[in-house]
Amino acid sequence: MRITVDRGLCYGSAECAYRAPAVFAFEDGYGVVRAGGEESADDPLVREAVESCPSQAIRITEGPG
Repeated sequence: MRITVDRGLCYGSAECAYRAPAVFAFEDGYGVVRAGGEESADDPLVREAVESCPSQAIRITEGPG
């Protein structure tokens, strides 16, 4: 599974970076997936970040990149 943040939906609450700082960062006013974090979908903190994202900008998709 793969994690992505849709910058078109993200409005910069930084909730993801707060909940899973090893996977998400806050850059240029948006949440982003840190390099190497794209494949961390099974991490419970990532799941919590997805569920807590107020703009629903984080997606977990099947398959690689």
